[in-house]
Amino acid sequence: MKVSQIILIVFVAVIGIFGIWGCNSYNSLVNSDENVKKAWADVESSYQRRFDLIDNLVATVKGAAEFEKSTLTEVVEARSKAFDVKIDANSLTPENIQKYQAAQGSLSNALGKLMVLTENYPSLRATENFTNLQTQLEGTENRIKTARDNFNAAVQEYNVKVRRFPTNIIAGFGGFEVKEGFKSDEGAEKAPKVKF
Repeated sequence: MKVSQIILIVFVAVIGIFGIWGCNSYNSLVNSDENVKKAWADVESSYQRRFDLIDNLVATVKGAAEFEKSTLTEVVEARSKAFDVKIDANSLTPENIQKYQAAQGSLSNALGKLMVLTENYPSLRATENFTNLQTQLEGTENRIKTARDNFNAAVQEYNVKVRRFPTNIIAGFGGFEVKEGFKSDEGAEKAPKVKF
């Protein structure tokens, strides 16, 4: 064999190895990106469950007691605003995540206020519908937290792949960018003061 043939064979082998590595890296990035999208869909699904429960909760509260109308109005308005903030899995920018979190946080605050005020209505707390809805809402809040944690884990795995050398070269060519996960609300690092 001539030297030129050997060089050509080595060159083709090196190109083949890099081609296989590049394809595997790209496919791994695609899998991680799809995992992030699925995790985001799970987050939205959990929030949708909460939206659906809120209508039933408000109707039950209205029917069982002459309740503070401003509190019910606040819950309904917060639900509407939170429902209007939608993010496509392809546009998970820090700004969009922050808007989504803010809308969901307002709804959580309004629901918290509703639950505190229901303590003043023993007849409402005694109704089976309200008790069931309250239990479902608590379970849903746990599901939301789990979905958010899973989303953050998927984002972390994806971001590690996007940033790690040499896969970051393929990520740059393929248009894969670092994604933002959920963060705690501002001020959440401070322990709340409980007063009796």
